[in-house]
Amino acid sequence: MSKLFARKSIAELTAEPGAGSGLQRVLGPWQLTALGIGAIIGAGIFSTTGTAIAGGENHVGAGPALMLSYVLVAITCGFAALCYAEFAAMIPQSGSAYTYAYATLGELIAWIIGWDLIIEYAVGNVAVAVSWSGYFQELLRGFGIAIPEWLATDYRTAFQGAAQVRDAVAQGIDPATLGAHVMQAADAANSAPSLFGVPIILNLPAAGIVALITIVLVRGVKESAWFNSLMVLLKVAMLLVFMAIGIRYVRPENWQPFAPNGFQGVWTGASLIFFAYIGFDAVSTAAEESRNPKRDMPFAIITSLLVTSVLYIIVTAVLTGMVPWHRLGTAEPLATAFGERGLNIAAGIISFGAVIATTSVLLVFQLGQPRIFYAMARDGLLPPWAAKVHPKYHTPHVTTIITGVFVAVFASLANINEVVELTNIGTLFAFVLVAAGILVLRRTDPDRPRPFRTPLVPLVPVLAIISCVWLMAGLPWITWVRFGIWLLIGVAIYFLYGRKHSRLRG
Repeated sequence: MSKLFARKSIAELTAEPGAGSGLQRVLGPWQLTALGIGAIIGAGIFSTTGTAIAGGENHVGAGPALMLSYVLVAITCGFAALCYAEFAAMIPQSGSAYTYAYATLGELIAWIIGWDLIIEYAVGNVAVAVSWSGYFQELLRGFGIAIPEWLATDYRTAFQGAAQVRDAVAQGIDPATLGAHVMQAADAANSAPSLFGVPIILNLPAAGIVALITIVLVRGVKESAWFNSLMVLLKVAMLLVFMAIGIRYVRPENWQPFAPNGFQGVWTGASLIFFAYIGFDAVSTAAEESRNPKRDMPFAIITSLLVTSVLYIIVTAVLTGMVPWHRLGTAEPLATAFGERGLNIAAGIISFGAVIATTSVLLVFQLGQPRIFYAMARDGLLPPWAAKVHPKYHTPHVTTIITGVFVAVFASLANINEVVELTNIGTLFAFVLVAAGILVLRRTDPDRPRPFRTPLVPLVPVLAIISCVWLMAGLPWITWVRFGIWLLIGVAIYFLYGRKHSRLRG
């Protein structure tokens, strides 16, 4: 049993191949910071904010008090970020939380967290790709271009929409009152061609953008980082445009009542919009490609979180000040706010910004997942081919392509809501284990040189654990069931393959 919790020493990890592994140290502090901002600002602020403000079928809305929700999540992520910063500076290796767990909590826990991170990066990217497709289609409609609905939505959403329309007709309700998104989904189900009696319904734009991003990433991390930096500048500019124009239309009376559903709404909103903060930890997956990881990793992690937190809170204040909170429950709340004020050109600009924003998120998450697989394969817990590096482009091309295929297939078929909730719980679980790892390592190896030290230990790691568990508790029970099943599948794979091929154990 003790072998299941065998640990790699920090000395072993830092002595492992870094530059000699084939990955190139080409990223500086601002490129790493851009990776963090690129991963954070995306589908969360542009999509899930509306649902968190106005409420949904299974939860109440926070209203204007979503500003407080963002503050709470920023504090939670701040605690976790300080823990990540210590590990990233001390262990500058690919693998993120997986590598940190291997050094502190043992091999089985490392495997579990590595398996769990698939939820954050690969499964999370499914949600981002679906959101990208929605904004891209809105942008095309502005130019009078329409993709056939059966090629622009997923199977489940299509048939849910068709069922809602049938129920409305049966009750004598005009289906048009259900909203454009429901009608479009129903049209996808009704107009789809069939193959052997099975309707052909898939989200082609979502799959297409993932394929394009995968090609970019295979060709090189430096080129990908510059592309991401450009995307980051553009989408931050879009948010600044929203704030600059929107602040002129703010009406203080729209902030009343400030918390229409009390603290329950603030808590639920925080659990939902956590998705908007996922990504700062993606910086740590590029540790082996950082020129000076001991200095630059903490800087990039903390700076990216601070910048995005300020932007999120101001955007939410402007958004809820422009339009009464109960009218913001759409998939495009920022565009909706301008549309409500008759600012259609500005709404189009925001839709373009959302396409840019989610493109860079896709890039960073697609960059992170293969490097976690790469680290796990190097330890023998995954097959050797997962650790192969392209001889020309110096990227983990095999796992990059596999991740791209996985995300593209599920993005073409999946429903965004359940994917977001599963991503949230998986990421929060990873944060809990990283914070626990800081507590363990401070006790087992207190004299180890730490280029960056998490302040106020054990207080900060304990607060990180408590606040993450608190946010997890705000998620629906079905999300916990799905998460439990996912972890059980991962444990089974470990005992069938990883335990037998582990280099540390063998």
